[in-house]
Amino acid sequence: MRTIEFSILATSDIHGYLFPTTYRNPDFSQLGLAKLSSIIQQKRTAKPVLLIDNGDFIQGSPLTFFHHKFASDQPNPMIVAANHLQYDVAVFGNHEFNYGLPTLETVMAQSKFPWLAANIYDKSGEHFSKPYIIKELNGVKVAILGVTTHFVTLWEEPLNIKGLQFKDAYESAKHWVKIIRNTEDIHLLVLCYHGGFERSLENGELTETETGENQGYKMSLIEGVDIMITGHQHRQIASKLNGITIVQPGSKGTCVAEIQVKCVLDADHKLKSLLHEPSLLHVDVTTDTDKSLCAHAASIQSSLEDWLDQAIGNVEGNMLIEDPFQARLKDNPYVELINKVQLDISGAQISSTALFHNEKGGLGNAVTMRDIMNNYIFPNTLKVLLLSGNDIRLALEQCATYFEIVDGELAVNPAFLNPKPQHYNYDMWEGIDYEFTISNPIGQRVTKLHWNNEPISMTDQFKVVMNSYRATGAGNFTMFQDKPILKEIQTDMIELLAQYFLDHKEVEATCNQNWKVLI
Repeated sequence: MRTIEFSILATSDIHGYLFPTTYRNPDFSQLGLAKLSSIIQQKRTAKPVLLIDNGDFIQGSPLTFFHHKFASDQPNPMIVAANHLQYDVAVFGNHEFNYGLPTLETVMAQSKFPWLAANIYDKSGEHFSKPYIIKELNGVKVAILGVTTHFVTLWEEPLNIKGLQFKDAYESAKHWVKIIRNTEDIHLLVLCYHGGFERSLENGELTETETGENQGYKMSLIEGVDIMITGHQHRQIASKLNGITIVQPGSKGTCVAEIQVKCVLDADHKLKSLLHEPSLLHVDVTTDTDKSLCAHAASIQSSLEDWLDQAIGNVEGNMLIEDPFQARLKDNPYVELINKVQLDISGAQISSTALFHNEKGGLGNAVTMRDIMNNYIFPNTLKVLLLSGNDIRLALEQCATYFEIVDGELAVNPAFLNPKPQHYNYDMWEGIDYEFTISNPIGQRVTKLHWNNEPISMTDQFKVVMNSYRATGAGNFTMFQDKPILKEIQTDMIELLAQYFLDHKEVEATCNQNWKVLI
């Protein structure tokens, strides 16, 4: 008999956060791959390690945005860091496709490790990348299988995934687990899924509409899986579910998941016993930052910091948001500005947008690129849809589900908080006048809906501009799916906002109070 011990370390949803900073001031962040690196390196000194990334690695931070826009001729800083850390394998997240296939193919070419895509196929019907790999540690053979939420096709710009097919993640995982178990001589199977859980881990009850975006609970029942690494929901999970080990290591490099594995093999290398225990290793103020990892991207980071602090315009008046909940209760100048820019660039009649995070924000008097990126945190473009008055009413009813009444006061519906905060799925509209009455039943909360000072016609057609994510119907806005697209503005909204300030120099904080939320 022989006992072999090793660790599987997993990151997920790093979202381009290499340095320990959110790029906001003041910044006391405990996050980033350079901090995780210290933990990873320390673990390597103790025992053999398999290092896996579970997706959403190359997009999401000012660093990755700046590299893509202004320094794409240089090696991708996230891949340089991943190579330095000697990742064994990575899985595609939905945000890997945000910058388009040419960028992603460059990323793959620069990677000294394979990317897994068991459910993604190219236009010829071949796998976009390997479905799985086999790694061997001291005689223990580990199969690592990778699948990605197939909702990519609903969210992503069609041009960015042109020619790719995304098959059902669960069905693909089930298919490949069976093949691996029947054809490969392995001791351990790890399923890496860039997706989360659609059911409660405690009681198995549905926690979200069973659309297929997240299928982790269903996957945990696939026979032959020992360990499942998940992501996408940005949760912190280290547990057991339906007899397997499950982990999900948060986001932005706040922690890394560790699964400590202990195998006992007999003289014929057959598995006699297998133990695997999960935990999360968090960074904190005592965690060192790996300066050698940072050094590779020091030049681009310096250029980025200078660029972020360039003043590009001024605000006359108050466009700050001190309380994001209050900003979602009635019209405010910052949200009105976003809608105004969308209307200005698109020529649409009506606009909708969201506050993407739940922190203080908005714009001060002197506006920099850092201010804009701190507030508009996603790489959205714009689309103009042709919608009926009834489509707009249905969308507003969906928005109104964001609220509930607790002890006589308005509060956020828990469905928008758990298992993942989704404040970005509540939209605010310009070009119409409307009111919500939250004491009414869901589906009957829109108690005022006017256009041009008259009740809106349910059959009339309107040109409505919104971000590219929402235009797909994402966030339970199914009424937008398959609607005619009248126009696409391919420039990132961040750039459109910046250009608006560059063009106008002085922007007035205005607010027409065209909507409000009532109890």
